[in-house]
Amino acid sequence: MAHVIVRPPWHLPESAITPESVYHRRREFLRALGFVGGGLAVGLPALSQAAPQAGSSPKGPAFNPGSRNPEHNPTLRLSDESVAIGYNNYYEFSTTKTRVRELVGKFRTDPWTIDVGGLCEKPMKLGLPDLLAGFPQEERVYRFRCVEAWSMVVPWNGFPLAELITRAKPKPEARFVAFTTVLRPEEMPGIARMPDYPWPYTEGLRLDEAMHPLSFVATGIYGKALPKQNGAPVRLVVPWKYGYKSIKSIVRIEFTSKQPSTLWETLNPREYPFESNVDPQVPHPRWSQATERVVDTGERIPTLYLNGYAPLVGKLYPNRKV
Repeated sequence: MAHVIVRPPWHLPESAITPESVYHRRREFLRALGFVGGGLAVGLPALSQAAPQAGSSPKGPAFNPGSRNPEHNPTLRLSDESVAIGYNNYYEFSTTKTRVRELVGKFRTDPWTIDVGGLCEKPMKLGLPDLLAGFPQEERVYRFRCVEAWSMVVPWNGFPLAELITRAKPKPEARFVAFTTVLRPEEMPGIARMPDYPWPYTEGLRLDEAMHPLSFVATGIYGKALPKQNGAPVRLVVPWKYGYKSIKSIVRIEFTSKQPSTLWETLNPREYPFESNVDPQVPHPRWSQATERVVDTGERIPTLYLNGYAPLVGKLYPNRKV
């Protein structure tokens, strides 16, 4: 009997993925027509290409984008890179998404250290070289859905969060993972303008959510090191949850027995609960979540339960009836 290979449900053949050379030729064609960098997204101002000092990738250890993982590259149209890297929710710098990249110039991303501790047998201090060279890097294409009802499709570079967690060896009583963003008011001007926020930015996941193969530690985007406005040098990406769960610029990871406090849930638990799964049937108190706006085209599309990843992560939420 022939050996039968059973592919996971997200698998698509390599032939179904747009070749990188074709994708870049498309961008050259659009640029020739005046679309790229000229306000392609409906309702968005043009994003300047002439400010590399603000949005450039951090200096430091050599960035390794890794190989494309064919199991995580669905046939989704990638969002235009210039829009995706310049449309950012990062309140530590600004509440205006298209201004964040203009305000990150003083933000230092090298050297960088992440403290991993709490209820684990092997606490660690990880520098940027440890993250880039000590974990197998790969590229994955994920949908990204913001709680504000806009979305994009992004190719992330990095490694599964489970790889890091396994090395730390959580203790049996550990049930949650807490994450903390760096706090440097002198480099992050938005903090001073919002003194009533419970800084630093914090987020958390249940341990089983954090261990799921889709939970991803991102060190790059579009094959390049993360720009500062996108959460350099390292951030979380949890594609079935609203974007604010994908915390940026992480400096601490802690294993806990109790559900950790998070910034947005502390501010407004009714609007931003701890779980925060993408769910078109559960409206935000101030707007519907049934549809979303694609940031680079302005197209309005239906929102999918768990952002389209229900076949993969739905079992984590057995009480939700689809």
